[in-house]
Amino acid sequence: MNNKHLISLYDWTPEEIKDTLILAGNLKSKQKRSMDHQILKGKTLGMIFSKSSTRTRVSFEVGMYQLGGSSLFLNSNDIQLGRGESIYDTANVLSRYLDGIMIRTFNHNDVLDLAKHGQIPIINGLTDDEHPCQALADLQTIMEQKGNFTGLKLAYVGDGNNVANSLLHACTKVGMDISIGTPEGYQCPDKYIAQAKEIAASSGSRVFITNDPVEAVKNADVVYTDTWVSMGQETEKESRIATFMPYQVNTELFSHAKSDAIFLHCLPAYRGYEVTDDVIDGPNSFVFDEAENRMHAQKAVLVKLLKD
Repeated sequence: MNNKHLISLYDWTPEEIKDTLILAGNLKSKQKRSMDHQILKGKTLGMIFSKSSTRTRVSFEVGMYQLGGSSLFLNSNDIQLGRGESIYDTANVLSRYLDGIMIRTFNHNDVLDLAKHGQIPIINGLTDDEHPCQALADLQTIMEQKGNFTGLKLAYVGDGNNVANSLLHACTKVGMDISIGTPEGYQCPDKYIAQAKEIAASSGSRVFITNDPVEAVKNADVVYTDTWVSMGQETEKESRIATFMPYQVNTELFSHAKSDAIFLHCLPAYRGYEVTDDVIDGPNSFVFDEAENRMHAQKAVLVKLLKD
């Protein structure tokens, strides 16, 4: 690995991403066959949670255990980045105790500052800007179901949030087309669209940005959505529901994708809002494979970054 951290997939080369996905598949195979793969025996991962999550905590904790290492959970009561002790001091102290840090927080700069001031690998478990671990799990799921990325189109509909931003990086890095369908005012930031188009110019993929959900989903191989109301946006719930309802992934919208298209959602899903039961529980849905692959993809990241 040329990169010491996983902060953004924009920083990783296509080869690093593909190698990580291959390793994730190998680790998953070994775990399914109960084969020993304690590659990180003696290693300790610190897990900082300023923003709570079931999947992130369990997948990293179990993943480290399966790799032979251990993990330490630190919530906002245990550590307050930038309040009290400085991030500089926190990063330096934790670097003396731990082999790596996974942080799930609101402010993307917290992750950048930990990486800048610490001496150990930092993994972005989610920020308000990006969610690279989720995007790697998504790529692994797509590879399992489709066999490759070339010639595929992923359609994301809904809020242009952190998941959409990381999917822009992930899809274009592996040469997959991506279309983003969002309401006016909820598009992905210009920075991420520009970065994706820059990557696409080299990888040969294409980036489509639209406000029309049908146009976004048309002929897609993968249809993806996420919650409309993320943590911290609860006061906007009613207005967001009204705005995003035309972007609901239901049978009618999904019918515009290819007949063998798969449905993905990073979970938790709010059924009846961003997706209907008949889609998320239907034969084209692979959301639980996708959720499982969070652990396998993250195990691969841990091995890549923490292994001596």
